[in-house]
Amino acid sequence: MELRLLVTFEKVATVLSFTRAATELRYAQSSVTSQIRALESSLGVELFERLGSRIRLTQAGERLVPYARRIIELTEEARAAVMETEEPAGPIAIGTMESLTSYRLPPLLELFHHRYPEVRLTLRPTLGDETRQALRQGTYDIGFLMEPETEHAGLESEVLAAEPLVLVASPRHPLAGRTGLTPADLAAAQLVGTEPGCPYRDLFEEALSEWAPPFMEFGTLEATKRGVAGGLGIALVPRITVAEELSSGVLTELDWKVPFTLFTQIAWRRGKRLPAHVRLFVEQARRLVSEQRA
Repeated sequence: MELRLLVTFEKVATVLSFTRAATELRYAQSSVTSQIRALESSLGVELFERLGSRIRLTQAGERLVPYARRIIELTEEARAAVMETEEPAGPIAIGTMESLTSYRLPPLLELFHHRYPEVRLTLRPTLGDETRQALRQGTYDIGFLMEPETEHAGLESEVLAAEPLVLVASPRHPLAGRTGLTPADLAAAQLVGTEPGCPYRDLFEEALSEWAPPFMEFGTLEATKRGVAGGLGIALVPRITVAEELSSGVLTELDWKVPFTLFTQIAWRRGKRLPAHVRLFVEQARRLVSEQRA
């Protein structure tokens, strides 16, 4: 089995799309197709089922995935071991969520784009459980989490910052300016939030579970903020994501003490030897988030 065929197979198995795999690998789609066929021919099995415009792994393909990832990972480790003194280079697959991508990571992404152009960053939008599972499976090299727990089975993790949360509303909202708000007061208002699975949405819903209020769901954090600013309801969000709106008066903070704490964390698979360029990414993430907190 040639390494390049395994790399192509692993990418197709991850994204389940020949077209998307070709784009990310910078191949023609016909090259991806021919490489998968060559690998199937060498192994004497089919690795993917073609279902019209969709594909899925066969049982043989599912069994090959962890071996392919281990071989690729060992190859990267070997390359890193003999190139420690060279210019940082190599891919980093990163799982992260919208609020962190937009408000914590831009300085980090800009630094690597300008100073370390040979380090190829790929951001994949996922939440909690999905990010952790992808890290354990080796699909992601690094994951950013925003969770109340700081220990995760099978992962090494480091807390980068406590993430203050704030309950916000339009300045014209009936609860604006009131003091000593209770959970019952909040449950009686229209709640606005992102999709289930978002950690602060889920914890907010749990805190008000006695009243079981419905949520008006928006697909993104930015849409949630716009809905709240337009007077559609109230929302609990990380303070860093609404600092500008609070300063300008577009949104106002409601008087409610959040009964839980979230921590922004960086994580990777336990026992994995991080290549030099990935260690550099972790170090710079630690430094830049620390500067944001200062």
